[in-house]
Amino acid sequence: MTDLTIEPTTDDDVVLLTVPADGGYLSVLRTATAGLAARLHFALDEIEDLRIAVDEACAMLLAIAPRGADLECRFSVTEDALTVQVSVPTVRGAKLPSESSFAWKVLTALTTAASAGAVDGKATITLLTQRTSII
Repeated sequence: MTDLTIEPTTDDDVVLLTVPADGGYLSVLRTATAGLAARLHFALDEIEDLRIAVDEACAMLLAIAPRGADLECRFSVTEDALTVQVSVPTVRGAKLPSESSFAWKVLTALTTAASAGAVDGKATITLLTQRTSII
């Protein structure tokens, strides 16, 4: 597991979105992801990879969220990176997929780093993507 540090340059560089924990709302998060990555001048392939990674992370969390829960998404923007932290309350006894699962292989292949954790009935997946393209 990689330790991901979120260090926005200013408070204005953090975007918080909360949507119902329902697959029908994931398009909102994918669109926000693409918009913020475009703001950082990510290449089109990097934007699409990050959109897919966010979608996969959310799908993992939706599988362990109770009915009526909210999905929180925190985007931290720095000069050359975007960190996406997605959290949801969990049903009792729920566990995230193993880091050797196919879902985790997708996340780590599409991002610079990925990590997950669960504390006090809340699961969080953090994705870091650094821009590789030159402006």
